[in-house]
Amino acid sequence: MKVDRFAEERGADWAELDRLVGQAGGRPERLGPAGVLRLGALYRAAAADLALARRGAPGDPVVPRLESLVARARQAVYADEGRRSSIRRFVATGYWQLVAARRGWLAIAALLLLGPAALAGVWATSDPAAALGLVPGEFAGAVEPVGDTGMTASETASFSGQVLTNNIQVTFLAFASGLLVCLGSAALLVYNGAILGAVAGGSIEAGNGVAFVEFVFAHGVIELSCIVVAAAAGLGMGWRLVSPGPRTRRAALVAEAREAVAIVLGTAPWLVLAGLIEGFVTRSGFGLVPGIVLGLLVGGAFWALVAVRGRATAAPASST
Repeated sequence: MKVDRFAEERGADWAELDRLVGQAGGRPERLGPAGVLRLGALYRAAAADLALARRGAPGDPVVPRLESLVARARQAVYADEGRRSSIRRFVATGYWQLVAARRGWLAIAALLLLGPAALAGVWATSDPAAALGLVPGEFAGAVEPVGDTGMTASETASFSGQVLTNNIQVTFLAFASGLLVCLGSAALLVYNGAILGAVAGGSIEAGNGVAFVEFVFAHGVIELSCIVVAAAAGLGMGWRLVSPGPRTRRAALVAEAREAVAIVLGTAPWLVLAGLIEGFVTRSGFGLVPGIVLGLLVGGAFWALVAVRGRATAAPASST
């Protein structure tokens, strides 16, 4: 193979390919339809030239030159679509499969959150004074009587915003504290479940029950769902420190952490949705019954997607 003649004959196309890759900058659509077609044709030709150069002149400098050019062109032609396809797969099925694969941890997280909530709620209705001692100051207005009308409009708006902020913080803390060999997530769930129950029961006892449900339920169902999902991811991650299986603890933790972080990222948009509901629906005076219906619809849609989209579970070993 005469490398000099080969490079001279093909050099113009290589230079054009290099120019188009630079113009695309990782986004081939910038080149327009004709430019994208030309990019693809030049890439395929350069790949064929590389194969020929490797066979005919494996030690010549033209080989690494072509390897670099073909690698950059391949990324311009395929990588962007690959990323989009990967994101679409994650949104459509991947996230739901990761959540469904942790069904055991989901059940444990839900029990740790809702069990104390139910017990604290019953306790608060029978002993509201004690409940007031448990409830943080920012939620105290919900368990204090305000005449015959319950909480005022400004108080309910402030209260619902505080609940949203608290639940977002709890969601991410429930995930991160799982690294404390599950104990951190478990303690956080129990504590916040008790507060939730105390606030709910105290609100009912103080005559603010309707206002509490009206200003919390619409976005509260999906928020609590997000807390449970994030906590399940954290619990699963912490368990790998206790029981890594056949792998080393580090390898098991790294593998679990990748999936756990993906779960948290996939859950974040649902927290945003809860914020939008709280900001634009709840505070507009949506009403008690519509708020309950909306909360059940959004929460039901989330868990229906877990059940349907997560059916073909990809990682059953991650569940308990």
